[in-house]
Amino acid sequence: MIARHLASRRLAAASVVVVSGIALSGCHATAAATVAPQAISLPATACDGTTLTGDVDVSMLSGGEHRSMIVHIPSGYTDRTPVPLVLNLHGSGSTAAVQEEFSGMDSVADAHGFLVAYPQGAIVSGSGDDWNVPGEPLFGGGSAPANASDDVAFLAQAIHTLEQGLCVDSTRVDATGFSGGARMTSELGCDLSTTIAAIAPVSGLRFPSPCVGTRPVPVISFHGTDDPVDPYNGNGQAYWTYSVAVAVERWAVHDACATTPDESVTDSTVRFTEYTGCADGATVGLYTIDGEGHEWPGGPRLPAGDTRILGPQSDAMNADATMWQFFMVHPLSTTP
Repeated sequence: MIARHLASRRLAAASVVVVSGIALSGCHATAAATVAPQAISLPATACDGTTLTGDVDVSMLSGGEHRSMIVHIPSGYTDRTPVPLVLNLHGSGSTAAVQEEFSGMDSVADAHGFLVAYPQGAIVSGSGDDWNVPGEPLFGGGSAPANASDDVAFLAQAIHTLEQGLCVDSTRVDATGFSGGARMTSELGCDLSTTIAAIAPVSGLRFPSPCVGTRPVPVISFHGTDDPVDPYNGNGQAYWTYSVAVAVERWAVHDACATTPDESVTDSTVRFTEYTGCADGATVGLYTIDGEGHEWPGGPRLPAGDTRILGPQSDAMNADATMWQFFMVHPLSTTP
């Protein structure tokens, strides 16, 4: 779960089909009519100075299946200077378009000049899709279909595709996600540890077991104490047995951090727990938001009907701005 209760809106859209290279086509959609797209071809090599902005839809084949993602290109992007890339994964039963609106990350991307990719899951669930988190049950307790897509492979390929067609700084590729997307993000911290610089799960941090990561991955996470979907203290669904604090502690052990965390209060309702002294300069942190439900901290205001299901919403902090600051101080080292 679960932004499936949100109504998505797209102010601008474009479609991209990847067939031995990348072709872009742009269009603006309105409630009344859809304008036919205008084809724009990207060169075979990135960083050539092509000017792009707004949203594009990227389609690609992964494991023989057509997959897609929305990519937000920040204002001022010129495809000449490498810029950071953030993967932002939707929750269970949700969509890339809903996650774009739900997280509100585009405004932060425009302000700081980074790309945001909103990939789409492929396990049909409600009005959206679930992620295939390896070895974990789906929301509701069912198992992923036997023929479910390999989403780790898809997301690795998505990064590679964007690096080939846009001017991406490969030392600053990060990942975040909400709920089921946060659990998938946690998996990427293990399985793509040499590709993704840092992770920032929102309302869904887990520690995958086994964690095959060969690099200590910096982690920043966010969770509300009144989350009714993924309870802060654990004891939830089959994929949610242990507490958020235990998940943070397990990441700290994996990253070889100091055994005792630092605790601070950043706001009357926000508590920050941070493990430092980790290997390779990593840190592992958790923002606990008292009274927050199953939402994106600081995200756009939700209708009352949504908060009745997801729990109270808080604007005590802005997760987008906070994780961006974290990403900027934790690039992927290029030192062998």
